[in-house]
Amino acid sequence: MSGTITLTLIGGPTVLIEYGGYRLLTDPTFDPPGQYQGPHSPVKHVKTEGPSISIDDLGKLDAVLLSHDHHFDNLDNSGRSLLPKVGTVYTTVSGAQRLGGNAIGLDPFESRFLEGEDRQKLLVTATPARHGPIGIDVGDVVGFAIGMEKPGDLVYITGDTLWFNGTAEVARRFSPRIVILHTGAAEPRGRFHMTMGSEDALEAAHAFPDAALVSVHNEGWAHLRESQDQLVDVFASLNLSRRLTRFEKGKPLIISW
Repeated sequence: MSGTITLTLIGGPTVLIEYGGYRLLTDPTFDPPGQYQGPHSPVKHVKTEGPSISIDDLGKLDAVLLSHDHHFDNLDNSGRSLLPKVGTVYTTVSGAQRLGGNAIGLDPFESRFLEGEDRQKLLVTATPARHGPIGIDVGDVVGFAIGMEKPGDLVYITGDTLWFNGTAEVARRFSPRIVILHTGAAEPRGRFHMTMGSEDALEAAHAFPDAALVSVHNEGWAHLRESQDQLVDVFASLNLSRRLTRFEKGKPLIISW
């Protein structure tokens, strides 16, 4: 199978994915800089940068891939207002219950077909995620594996997670061409990570040896502790620069095979 996929980093965890006539968006965040608190979280988040594309310039979307709805840095006010205008919102089971409407809740490794007129079906599969150390309960989170010819053969979006046995199981089951890593080594509540740091990203590089890796959710918020530049330096120091593709906000990244 040959093809081309275009990824555009809007900011934070928000990525526009364009493939085969489909337009998918991950974790919508479009609010301006400021301090925010989600409706289901005790944690206040400080946003330091705005999006590279305004919500009005986004265009029509077939689906939103929402890793979780209860943290403001993954779904903000503007992002929440966008959801009813999208064809389908895939998210956690508990998130779908809170959101209602067009939201579909998926358990880990549960799949649904996304169909479009005169387009081949996409298979959307939820993947396991652990948003922090064991014992830290931050609510349900999922990632997503997108497939065309077979499950998970296109893109794997980790969602907000650390590397753990669930993400390793994704690598055992699927062989994506692209892996979108939620990095940043987030520390919103103490000196422990809630999202991937360098060590986790290196695990992913080893587990997905044939995939192009890009990193997101590593800028724009005060609780993020590791930038993309720092992650790039780590990969370079281990002679792994070829494994990590730099992902710049607002500049479409075209990946072909």
